Amino acid sequence: MSSLIPPAIRARLKSLRLSTRLTPNGQGLGLHAGRGRGAGLEFAQYRSYGQGDEPRSIDWKLFARSDRYFVRDATRDSPLSVWLVIDCSASMAQADPERPDYSRLDAAKVLAACITERAVAQGDSVGLITVGGASTHGLPAAAGARHRDRLLLLIESLTADGRDGARATPPLLSAQIAPDALVVSISDGFDEALTASCERLAAARRDVRAIRILTLGELRFAFSGSQRFIDPESGRERTLDADGARDGFLSRFGEVRREHLRRLAKHGVIGVEHPLDEPADAPLRALFSSRASRA
Repeated sequence: MSSLIPPAIRARLKSLRLSTRLTPNGQGLGLHAGRGRGAGLEFAQYRSYGQGDEPRSIDWKLFARSDRYFVRDATRDSPLSVWLVIDCSASMAQADPERPDYSRLDAAKVLAACITERAVAQGDSVGLITVGGASTHGLPAAAGARHRDRLLLLIESLTADGRDGARATPPLLSAQIAPDALVVSISDGFDEALTASCERLAAARRDVRAIRILTLGELRFAFSGSQRFIDPESGRERTLDADGARDGFLSRFGEVRREHLRRLAKHGVIGVEHPLDEPADAPLRALFSSRASRA
């Protein structure tokens, strides 16, 4: 089990079920109703007996009534393929002065570890791709405890080091993530390329969910006096009177956030926000609530 997840959050996660709005095509046992037909748990349809069908699959009671051979099909429960897409740009290293040891990327790691452990516990496969960093990292989606441990070690090792002009070539996400997969993007919401990738994935039959991690400084702008602000990715600096800038910043940033969520929703992506002072299970419950799964 990962040390990234606080014990209290781990206990609450036991009731969380990762689910998808799509019907997975996978084979095997999982917690998600699949489109596959054959031996299974839930009746799907009757169909005519044909070449390749097992004689034992014939419904003999229906044969007695109709004098025709029919096979009773059921839907198979199919494991879900879950993909984590984590933003490793330099702005993900930002933290709040009150808690400088807990950055956006630290929060992203906790969220990713929570999803990883829940996916493996459900019998699902889980994979990882990083974007926005000085280099890209990833593991193909797979299931099982050994893969979980490898993935958690990789998550713990991630760094926020992607700066303007020093980023790795973004991976082509659609080439790596198969249709019907559940994709969870974890970012600060400032990477336009990642937002566009989420939109393309949703249009290409992936169930995409996005978590935007927010510092309390952004949400409250609790600064006073003359302040020097530095863009972590470009290095550009700006000095301003924080008291005079507060209302304008909060108004503009609030509208930017609302527009980001509206844009995601327009393309079929479920988006939630995660302030750094909020427990990690809160955004996950919002993402996978029954109402979100029906959206």
